[in-house]
Amino acid sequence: MTSVEELYSVYKPPAERAVQKEIPRLDKHCRDFIALSPFLVMSTDGGDGTADASPRGDAPGFVTVLDDNTLALPDRPGNNRLDSLLNILRNPAVGLIFLVPGINETLRINGKATISLDPDLMEAHAVQGKLPRSVLKIAVTSAYMHCAKALIRSKLWDPDSKVERSVFPTLGQVLADQIAGMDAEQSDAYLEVAYKENLY
Repeated sequence: MTSVEELYSVYKPPAERAVQKEIPRLDKHCRDFIALSPFLVMSTDGGDGTADASPRGDAPGFVTVLDDNTLALPDRPGNNRLDSLLNILRNPAVGLIFLVPGINETLRINGKATISLDPDLMEAHAVQGKLPRSVLKIAVTSAYMHCAKALIRSKLWDPDSKVERSVFPTLGQVLADQIAGMDAEQSDAYLEVAYKENLY
């Protein structure tokens, strides 16, 4: 499929309410959903044909609403690949999907991000006395609630859908299979320490 015409020969036009629900600011419902959310996925565009989707999580409300069109997203310690941040330097466009455990609807937000080291903003997002590495200020251009079909189909919050951890290798085992010379036990031991001591 290579054209818009071909695409719409397969899909019906969106329902009127699906178009009308997109708003250019953060209303009360968006603010409340963000305050409840401990997890989001952020998509970025490298501007060179590459794209990235990155998970971000912390205590509910870790993303703060600065005003009707601005979010602040603290950056906690990670793997230092900086895929998202490097992409933002090239192209500030970002897409966010917020999830709240137990709620099947999600909140989608689009906007443009800048990387900030503003001392007041950093201090406002400190946890356990530790500042974030940086804070993304996201100028919101659109927001809308996404219907529950995907989460209903996936049964994401259904306890009976939970997978036993033993059915998939540990990350250390995966890395040992993917990287020559990597030791699975050493990797798992390193990760165990990192998960306990380097979350902030």
